[in-house]
Amino acid sequence: MGYNISTMTSQVFYRKWRPQTFNEVAGQEHVVQTLRNAIKSSRIAHAYLFCGPRGSGKTSTARILAKAVNCREPVEGEPCNTCDSCLAINHGNALDIIEIDEASNRGIDDMNGLKERVNYSPNILKFKVYIIDEVHMITREGANAFLKTLEEPPPHVIFILATTDPHKIISTITSRCQRFDFHRLSSASVIARLSHICEKEGIKIDPEALKLVAKVTTGSLRDATNLLEQLITYYGNTIEMAQALAMLGISGDLRIRELARHIVAMDVSSGLKVINAVAGEGLDLRQFNRELVDYLRQLLLAKSGSADTIDATSDDLAEMQKIAGGTSLDYLLNTIKLFSGVDLRMDTYSPLPLELALVESVISQHAREKSASDPSSGKDWQSSRTAAAAPRVARSTEPARPAGLAGKSLKAAGTPTLDPAQLAQTGHSSTPFPDSPRITEPLKMDDPGDLPYLKVHWKDFINSMRGEGSGGNLDARLRHACEPVEIEGDNLVLGFYHEFHKKYIDDRKYLHLIEKKLKEVFGHNYTVTCVMMSQEQKSELKPASSNHLVEAALSLGAKIVEEKAETEVT
Repeated sequence: MGYNISTMTSQVFYRKWRPQTFNEVAGQEHVVQTLRNAIKSSRIAHAYLFCGPRGSGKTSTARILAKAVNCREPVEGEPCNTCDSCLAINHGNALDIIEIDEASNRGIDDMNGLKERVNYSPNILKFKVYIIDEVHMITREGANAFLKTLEEPPPHVIFILATTDPHKIISTITSRCQRFDFHRLSSASVIARLSHICEKEGIKIDPEALKLVAKVTTGSLRDATNLLEQLITYYGNTIEMAQALAMLGISGDLRIRELARHIVAMDVSSGLKVINAVAGEGLDLRQFNRELVDYLRQLLLAKSGSADTIDATSDDLAEMQKIAGGTSLDYLLNTIKLFSGVDLRMDTYSPLPLELALVESVISQHAREKSASDPSSGKDWQSSRTAAAAPRVARSTEPARPAGLAGKSLKAAGTPTLDPAQLAQTGHSSTPFPDSPRITEPLKMDDPGDLPYLKVHWKDFINSMRGEGSGGNLDARLRHACEPVEIEGDNLVLGFYHEFHKKYIDDRKYLHLIEKKLKEVFGHNYTVTCVMMSQEQKSELKPASSNHLVEAALSLGAKIVEEKAETEVT
């Protein structure tokens, strides 16, 4: 049986509808106008750097630029798309247009090979153009080998570098290029391009569905085009809003509005029921949370008197203003921060992060209201929130000192403890769980830069280090490797469990990054000292309890006042 390959395969939409001229590039007028003028005036640079988020048109613009500089008859800086050079590039047959993915060709050997190849003259075209994608992935050694070629390439060579992370490129490469920053596309630009594709393809789609596609793809035209093609493949050439909602696993406005009303009313019980109902139906919790944060943002705009900036119908706007009228600007602001910080990457099916954000938002508001009603307390809302969100862990005995800290105290200043007699006076009962710490209400924390605060938020600090370091994995080097053990003035002492972790981190270039991030996260200028400690000292330093009920209580603002020794079972 014979097969007609041309009828069995077809180009995906994002390749089929890739822009072929500068005029067709969506939402990047500031870039394409400059490039058009450069072509018209023959002021062509030897190296360009295109920076911007994925799907914003960097690679497409690079191909158009390569086509324009080689076009036999350019028109007002645009490629004609009819000459032999343009046709060869459009069909992917031009040997002088070389695309390199630096995620796979990032080493010094690859760069040395490139240095040798650029000296060969073009086969057919006027210029040999190298389009190097993900250029930030080049190793430091490879980048240094590439520098001389990039600075003074042969006259027949043009480099176009593209990256989503320009801050990871060494400055010596950036300084040798003309840099263009591509912006994230607006929803209007994405919708206009999708509408054009639908018109040419004969597709009937609900305009609201197009808005939804543009919204969930957050300015990436390539993602939006792929999603449109998925909808067409599943539902055919007629697509309604309900079908788009079903495909994307979006719950729609009703659940979002219901949960927002419960949040504003500080109704924890009803809010938890909505979250668990959404999770029980198998909806995408990440998408649900994105929708919720966006709706809370609209409530914030309505509350602050900026309702005219909200893209909504008059009825929806009236409902938002009614909901927002039942709460304060501070509460909405705090709630948005909490839900926008929810991390569902590890487990997209567990509703726990959303539940914790809901509970903490209500606890924070109650603490603020209590502080406001008690002027003698002298505590502002932020300190009350800190006390609720980051409780201290008090222990009945001082922890052992780690190796290398002889004569130094690890006692946390201002961390009180309660003995059994004091506990009895407070009216709290003994622990309901055997072999578990006893739990009381949270303590106040005056200084967000002291040792107990750092310990409670150390995991958050480690997560903030993602992407740092030469390999972008400094957070992995710190995770489960060390912990803060003492603060002396502006000096923070980190205790390490293994020598090879300490040796790696105890390098000035890494300590500088850690100290910089400490300033950003905790607001204090620390100098970091690395010391060794044993595994036994590690367990003594860490606040105990593996009991999941105790951990839950701690997360809601409790403190440990006493631990019972474990009893061996025979």
